[in-house]
Amino acid sequence: MIMMTNRQWLLTGAGVLALLLMPLILPNFWLANILGRAMVYGIVALSLTFLAHYGGFVSLAQTMLAGVAGYSVAMMAPTAIPLGPLAMPYGFAIPLAVLAATLAGALVGLIAVNTREIYLLMITLALAVGFSLFAQSNTQWFRGYEGIRNIVGPELFGMPFRTHIVFYYVALIMAVLMYLLVLYVVRTPFGLALQAIRDSARRTSAIGFNVALHRIAAFALAGFIAGWGGVLITFYNIGITPSSIGLWPTVAVLVMAVIGGLGHPLGAFLGALIYAVMDTFASTIIGHDRFNTLIGLVFLTIVLLSPDGVWGMGQRLARGRRRATTRNTATTENAAGEH
Repeated sequence: MIMMTNRQWLLTGAGVLALLLMPLILPNFWLANILGRAMVYGIVALSLTFLAHYGGFVSLAQTMLAGVAGYSVAMMAPTAIPLGPLAMPYGFAIPLAVLAATLAGALVGLIAVNTREIYLLMITLALAVGFSLFAQSNTQWFRGYEGIRNIVGPELFGMPFRTHIVFYYVALIMAVLMYLLVLYVVRTPFGLALQAIRDSARRTSAIGFNVALHRIAAFALAGFIAGWGGVLITFYNIGITPSSIGLWPTVAVLVMAVIGGLGHPLGAFLGALIYAVMDTFASTIIGHDRFNTLIGLVFLTIVLLSPDGVWGMGQRLARGRRRATTRNTATTENAAGEH
């Protein structure tokens, strides 16, 4: 369980304040295409981190759950091209899309509840790829390979959602809310029971907890988180296609989570930021065809040097610095005592 110290809460608050002030410093390109993009994809990676760190199971279905929300909001969007039969205002479409992702998460949990490790990976990967292929082949609702376009989002305060400043602040607010939601849930009785199941499912079951129900509920909560990310990603891309929820996007979310570090919810956003920066600039420098090679090398390097990702590396450096400071202070005090 994560116990945030006062210093960590202070640093978190300072980080959020700095992000709130970024529009005064950075150009619109950085706000939407780097930071905003990192936050919305980080929300999806956060759902994976939640399951992996607190539940003890790595799911590759999180991009699929984000896609369920994305396709749901696209089919109900009043601006969609082509316009679907379920068109309704965004104020109704967005909550219903997140609800669809939550129910889909519970369904994934129900299917995979009795699987572990590699079997869980294979089942969730099969579900993700199967959903992408189904969306590609279905032309009546999902519009096949072309997908659904012109999902621009609602107007907020009289400004289009795709306005850089609006998208950035909405992405920031949702990222902070989902981050705080995870920190809160893991301290509740449900979160503590989930971590106990992660450590020993047999012992937790022996004291009266329903292990299967807790796991299904964890998948449902992860679907809720991924659903918000999927809605915002659909607005960011101004639509959704089967290729945006296919195999590579599924692997990309896993790469983000692992690079950032699965040991803390903040790692999901760190990994998404690193990925967004590399995807934006590396492809123009070394070519898009070589980007996959570059991100693969970065992934392997971080995993080999720091299995718990960038967050874990930063934690070790911080502990080493504190120990060094403590030793220097003790040496200084001893030297002063001798004189």
